Amino acid sequence: MDIPVRLMLTGGGTGGHLFPAIATAEALCRRLPGSEVLFVGTKRRMDRDSLEQYGYATCSIHCQGLKGKNFMSLVQGLAILPVSCLEAMYHILRFRPHLVLGVGGYVTGPVVLAAKLLGKPTLIHEQNSIPGLANRKLGALVTKICLSLPGSERWFPGGKTVLTGNPVREAILTLARKVKKKKEGPLTLLVLGGSLGAHRVNELVTGAFALGLQGLQGVRVIHQTGPGDVAMVEASYRNSKTEATVSPFFRDMAAVYEEADLLVSRAGATTLAELAVLGKPVLLIPYPYAADQHQEKNAEFYVQGGGAVMFVEKDLTAELLAKNLARLLGDRQGLEKMGAAIRSRAFPEATEHIVDVCMDLLRQKVKRAGSASRDE
Repeated sequence: MDIPVRLMLTGGGTGGHLFPAIATAEALCRRLPGSEVLFVGTKRRMDRDSLEQYGYATCSIHCQGLKGKNFMSLVQGLAILPVSCLEAMYHILRFRPHLVLGVGGYVTGPVVLAAKLLGKPTLIHEQNSIPGLANRKLGALVTKICLSLPGSERWFPGGKTVLTGNPVREAILTLARKVKKKKEGPLTLLVLGGSLGAHRVNELVTGAFALGLQGLQGVRVIHQTGPGDVAMVEASYRNSKTEATVSPFFRDMAAVYEEADLLVSRAGATTLAELAVLGKPVLLIPYPYAADQHQEKNAEFYVQGGGAVMFVEKDLTAELLAKNLARLLGDRQGLEKMGAAIRSRAFPEATEHIVDVCMDLLRQKVKRAGSASRDE
């Protein structure tokens, strides 16, 4: 099948959910020029802002999360589900997609359910080692389930899963293909707290530099703080005489990744997939309140491969972080080994693999339609 198609993508709530969807849309449009893509998301500003810069058509439905909510919020979320499904059906009937792909987040549930009820081929992509509530429930409904990490298949019905890896944006893949020159001079530490930042990570890293990193000199820092901590982080680096570039959010992640020799980061699935493709060693501090502690499970895959070290937030102090950053940044050869190790766990062809699964589903639908017409 090499004609343009209409793909409906749904998911959101974090940049980590949206970026793999964007990567998939980009790959599909490259392979089948003229294809159309519609994103169905929430009304959250983060979703709109993340998608705006890519120029894809978007729409939204009324929807609320269910997991971890108090009784009243749970009742409200359940009460609005029929409305969510009807809105999703409206968008499906209007857009007439050939295929619907869900990438996680509570908005995925009603959209994929509506697509199934309307007879559309459906698949989901699970980014984390432990799937979210929406994807767990949808596993029984969809035709195929694409997985990012080995071991996730135990959460889904047998025979439906395909290990594809987690899609990475083309800008990151382009950077990964560049020939890397051996770095001379000071090393650069990149600090990421996720798309919303992480206050405790900001405190720990700035606290570590306030201690002088036990005599390690000449380290430059690039620090994504999130919207709330910019002034505090800037002041702390200024007081510790640390050369630092501080911003609430970096839009050009390829540029800052290129500078980084080591990262301190949460353990979101998309970030880990990007670091693996790039071969960037990382000190991970998983978000302690992630559903089912999935960030710790995400991290374990890369820690076991030797490309990352992990600390549980409640056990980590500025002193312990300073000691480990000094150890890692003081061993360039060790960083190179870690970089090679994390790259060995990358899935650089993940996006193309997911598009292959999409194409297989569409071919199967055309074949079934042809068989049905011959039987009439």
